[in-house]
Amino acid sequence: MVSSRSNSIPEINEIKSSALELIGNTPLVALDRLYTGPGRILAKCEFMNPGASIKCRASFNMIDKARKSGELKPGAPVVEITSGNQGTGLAVVCAVLDHPLTIAMSAGNSAQRAIHMEALGATCIKVPQVSGVPGSVTSDDLKAVEDCGLELVEKLNAFFVNQFNNSNNLLAHYETTGPEIWRQTGHHVDAFVATVGTAGTFMGTTKYLKEQNPAIKAYVVEPAGAEAIKGDPITKPLHLLQGSGYGTVPNLFKYEHMDGTLSVTDEEAVKYKELAGEKEGLYVGYTSGANIAGAVKLLKSGKLPENAWVVTTLNDTGLKYSPRK
Repeated sequence: MVSSRSNSIPEINEIKSSALELIGNTPLVALDRLYTGPGRILAKCEFMNPGASIKCRASFNMIDKARKSGELKPGAPVVEITSGNQGTGLAVVCAVLDHPLTIAMSAGNSAQRAIHMEALGATCIKVPQVSGVPGSVTSDDLKAVEDCGLELVEKLNAFFVNQFNNSNNLLAHYETTGPEIWRQTGHHVDAFVATVGTAGTFMGTTKYLKEQNPAIKAYVVEPAGAEAIKGDPITKPLHLLQGSGYGTVPNLFKYEHMDGTLSVTDEEAVKYKELAGEKEGLYVGYTSGANIAGAVKLLKSGKLPENAWVVTTLNDTGLKYSPRK
């Protein structure tokens, strides 16, 4: 029997070879229902990465560069300290590339993140908190996690990803996030705003965007009371923005690409997290809510043209967090 399919029609193969090819190229969505103006908020849907967060980008780049340089040998163990999202991104990458992964994470970070990492084959060590409480992780807690991670590196003779000091972290966003935003907006970006954890996203993205147009403004979003980058005293180290606002200036952060900071309270982060769900159908995490709140504040501040487009990131899914009581 002769096939009815014409031989002149080419076969189209859209099959991805692995989860690694699902990283990046996330959609950019207008939050026109949540915010009606003046100006416009455009959000990069980073929760659509295979590890459900923006950290997949840096995870892949840091591991890929280490493998290519020979610093990470095939099948060798990997160790990292994380608030959860970087660990999940690394778990995706290490599962595909066959590297045993051990993660040190504060017990104060959400249990859902640990469950996610472990489901991808990683070993997650939950480090007891020093000064924080569940749902709020302080710089003291992070130091305890770092100490545990360094012990694991020595014990396992493992490659230490070291996201807080790894230049391939920010390079991932210089090479992918920034160019994607520039292309998706048709080269129309007035400002970029983002929370800062390691500073990889902010530094890499803003460096690229400002190289395309130096007039683009870049603002750091910080939790109220933990505004180390702004230079204010730390009065509220306990806040809801897991993975950011640790009360210190990250080593990867440089002031040269920043035009200012935006303070966001827990209540504002929760408000816009919930509005993203109720108005836009997007269930995101607390730093995503903070990013939206920061974008709204910037657009209402009068610092930008009335018709300005502000781009931000929706860093992860709301499924990574425990329900608030």
